[in-house]
Amino acid sequence: MGRFAPSPTGPLHLGSLYTALASYLDARQHKGLWLLRIDDLDTPRNMPGACAEILNCLQSFGLHWDGEVDYQSYHLDQYEQAIVELQSRHVLYPCTCSRSLLANSPLIYPGHCRTKAQSTNAPHSLRVKTPNISTRFVDKLQGEISQNLANEHGDFVVKRKDGIIAYQLACVVDDQRQSVNRVVRGYDLLDSTPKQLYLQQLLGYQTPSYMHIPLIVDQEGNKLSKQTRAEAVNPHQAGPTLFLLLTLLQQNPPLDLRMTPIDSILEWAIAHWQPERLAKTQTVSDLKHQQ
Repeated sequence: MGRFAPSPTGPLHLGSLYTALASYLDARQHKGLWLLRIDDLDTPRNMPGACAEILNCLQSFGLHWDGEVDYQSYHLDQYEQAIVELQSRHVLYPCTCSRSLLANSPLIYPGHCRTKAQSTNAPHSLRVKTPNISTRFVDKLQGEISQNLANEHGDFVVKRKDGIIAYQLACVVDDQRQSVNRVVRGYDLLDSTPKQLYLQQLLGYQTPSYMHIPLIVDQEGNKLSKQTRAEAVNPHQAGPTLFLLLTLLQQNPPLDLRMTPIDSILEWAIAHWQPERLAKTQTVSDLKHQQ
């Protein structure tokens, strides 16, 4: 069972649709369900109307999900239950560090609050204590990955100072709740995986398999994203866009597929899905300037 989990911070662009397509093809080829989850916890960044745009865009490209759309904001009680469980294991502590203090600290949190007796009456985030051991996993595309959480990430936040559950914990709880066993996502989230593996271990959750696909970058090497003002995809060019995405996924679609109906394109893509062609690849170039 796979899933696609966009944030409603704007319409889908080429990079996010690329990830959606890879996740969809992987789930369908393995005869699994493909779930759509809207990561809408970061309410200050949510844009009005973005959810509807995302749903309409996926449908325009023939990427039909199974079941009801799942919204993170419907499951706040389950995230809080996970927080309580982690607190019972004495692995969380309150952090009152200000942004200015953290801005002047090393990139890895130096543990200012780890050993302090902190009052929970003051505004605080919750951090999880990370062990000084290596976490290893095998990514289906990137190979064996080994990271030391304490040395490479430090104690990371699971609940922000504004009360919003952090991505790492929400993602882990959601994947467990939805019985997700195959995660296909962008290479930029590879560093999140050791953190999520650690939380899964603490909470007694199952661990999915992971496949981190390369990122689409522009001529300057910048990832196509909302932050770099990537253009929204045009749903009226679904066929040519799907053909382009399959090319970027190194699937080598035949030229005569480009102008066929989208159902035919997706049928071919599912039958011929070979993600191993992307092995050990972190980025691919946008083809705008190659045509």
